[in-house]
Amino acid sequence: MHNFNKRKKTICFVALIVVLAYAVQIYNIIHFPSQIDIIKGESKNIDVIFPFTADILNMKKDNILKLSEEDRGKLGLKIKNSYDFETLDKGIAKIEFKLLGLIPVKDIKVNIIDRLYLVPGGHSIGVKLNTKGVLVVALSQITGADGKIYNPAKSAGIKIGDAILEINDIKVKDSNHVIKLLNDLKNKKIKIKVQRNKKNFTTFITPIKSKQDNCYRLGLWVRDKTAGIGTLTFYDKNSNYFGALGHGITDIDTAQLMTVEHGEIMEAKVSSIEQGKKGLPGEIRGIFFDTDDILGNIERNTLFGIYGKIKKDVNNNLYKEVPIALQNEVKEGKAYILTTVEDNKIEKYDIEVIKKELQKTPDQKSMVIKVTDKELLKKTGGIVQGMSGSPIIQDGKLIGAVTHVFVSDPTKGYGLYIEWMLREAGILLENNSEFAEAK
Repeated sequence: MHNFNKRKKTICFVALIVVLAYAVQIYNIIHFPSQIDIIKGESKNIDVIFPFTADILNMKKDNILKLSEEDRGKLGLKIKNSYDFETLDKGIAKIEFKLLGLIPVKDIKVNIIDRLYLVPGGHSIGVKLNTKGVLVVALSQITGADGKIYNPAKSAGIKIGDAILEINDIKVKDSNHVIKLLNDLKNKKIKIKVQRNKKNFTTFITPIKSKQDNCYRLGLWVRDKTAGIGTLTFYDKNSNYFGALGHGITDIDTAQLMTVEHGEIMEAKVSSIEQGKKGLPGEIRGIFFDTDDILGNIERNTLFGIYGKIKKDVNNNLYKEVPIALQNEVKEGKAYILTTVEDNKIEKYDIEVIKKELQKTPDQKSMVIKVTDKELLKKTGGIVQGMSGSPIIQDGKLIGAVTHVFVSDPTKGYGLYIEWMLREAGILLENNSEFAEAK
């Protein structure tokens, strides 16, 4: 009886392990990215546990993606199958997961692309950004001419972080324009077009005449521009598009991503460096001037950096162009960053990728990096503000950009895969190859 119970427990334990293994496999298949990118000539390995299989759906264009002959001969009834899919030409293909080789479970689009070559950045740049409309950074009470207390903006449903786009169907240019419009309209009820979380709505407010200065006010504080220092990540000679910072520009008071009406990047000169210390991030301080000599125009401000068109050729004193690497090519180990910390000259500094993440969707924290270069540690203490956007090079390929520093340890920080930046820039596009399932 004792042996029977022992065998029963063993069988139940084994069954539980099997169930858990398949539950994990089902979860992985369901949450597998709907699209993967592969460089032409490279291969992709996928492990699948029985009873699931992976196969290629037929395409109108032949010889784009194929299962290696070695793997094709090995496939059979076994617990784990390892598939090597070889890419032969650029285009669109699909891999289909099936249950028992019969029931379709999930399709994956495979985007096979040519290797891209970009001019790496490392340049210190000045960034000027004017918002679309004006950004609400605070709400306040107003003492009216009658001595009563009002808060018209709050009463109308306006919140901190909202953007005011129009007043009475007139497009708002900047904060001074808001003041002029309110005082021209005086205490008439006005229509305001507001943007919140990328959605627009309309509300109505009656401005209040302030007892303090006899001006008409809404009871809010607004901001229409920002400026700062950052680092250029890449420049694409074919499209004239650039990417920089590796993270978005947010308002200092609201932490909201600022919308772009127009903006520019300009050459900046490093003036001083405040070293990073534990608990206190350092900073690169630079200067730039409002001149006609603009490097480029900012078109988009996203969570993964700023993007726009370069107005003139941007050269790197170390490299003309380098190939890009997709995330599956990034590995833990030695790498270096390109950045400017003195003499307006781009230098390379040793780092180590100490952790990389397998990301199915874009995320700023793609990898953890550590500065190992003694010279850079001596100059800056590690990663500092203003270094965001510094390109990361590994094995001669551009793999990503510096995004954030660890406040608790300035020698460490996060990096963003270059793949995500290129998608935001619209450079890493899907092929237009036609796809058709076999009849």
